[in-house]
Amino acid sequence: MAGKKVSILVCSILVAGILGGCSANSKTTSSSQKEIKGDLIRIGVTQVIEHPALDSAREGFTTALKDKGYEDGKNIKIDFQNAQGDMPTTQTIAEKFVNDDVKLIAAIATPSAQAAFNATQKTKKNIPIVITAVTDPIQAGLVKALDKPGTNVTGTSDAVSIEGQFELIKKLIPNAKNIGIVYNTSEANSEIQVNNAKKVATDFGFNIVTSGITNTNEIPQALNSILEKIDVLYVPTDNMVAAAIPTITQQCYSKNIPVIGSESAHVKGGAVATAGIDYYKLGYETGLKAVEILGGKKIDEIPVTTAKETSIVINEDAAKKLNIKISEDISSKAEKVTGGVK
Repeated sequence: MAGKKVSILVCSILVAGILGGCSANSKTTSSSQKEIKGDLIRIGVTQVIEHPALDSAREGFTTALKDKGYEDGKNIKIDFQNAQGDMPTTQTIAEKFVNDDVKLIAAIATPSAQAAFNATQKTKKNIPIVITAVTDPIQAGLVKALDKPGTNVTGTSDAVSIEGQFELIKKLIPNAKNIGIVYNTSEANSEIQVNNAKKVATDFGFNIVTSGITNTNEIPQALNSILEKIDVLYVPTDNMVAAAIPTITQQCYSKNIPVIGSESAHVKGGAVATAGIDYYKLGYETGLKAVEILGGKKIDEIPVTTAKETSIVINEDAAKKLNIKISEDISSKAEKVTGGVK
């Protein structure tokens, strides 16, 4: 009996020790996981709407971070939020990021950038903001100057040379006189582009015909109101309009009206051509600026920059459908794409 009692006692001690060890290991693992999770740098990414150009900018941004050693789930945590084109939601997203005390906000497109800036100003939290796909950061009230922002904002602008687009229209559709533009009247960058188009139109012998919208459902009617008055439709870098490129091209081509885009995603979606920018490269450059900030560089020492280069992109299917002949001069230096045309 005494031997049995000793054996039972020894077993009990061993089991208790094993369980205690497991418990200690469990606590250590849990603590370690919390430490790792706590060490993640939180970055909020806000995007006004999903469409190919903005999606490319976001992809470029995250790729730049990864290339420089900042990888989602390893040492950073990216919280991506999409407003689905709803302006009040952009503000809600921005306020969430501020309340969460994220380390940095990446804002894609003017409405998201303005919402993020307003949220940080309202709470007086100096969270750095990097922007991309914003046409005019100064006029949008985000920075005081491009070379020295003077606020908690820096990043990249997608300002496109309207002169370059009009030169392309002249070469592709030489008899064009009336240029139509459908745009979102509540988007600051769209208003800026329309005003710029009107300023230079006479230099090319063009007349600008506009039709404003406030949501994507209004696009078909907006087009109907101007299609009989125009020779070409020009699509600015307007986020609401860009999300409806397939609808726009189909409606325009049914009336034999060419569509000229302001960036490559428009052309891949069915527009005839563009002399535009690469949004992936623009987003990548923004990501490099974010890396500088995370490394400790003061945001006012990082200038806002614009796309360094533009490229001509031609949709061969769209050109063929509309019987537009592409000269060798343009064809030899253009990227060719197909598809997106019904």
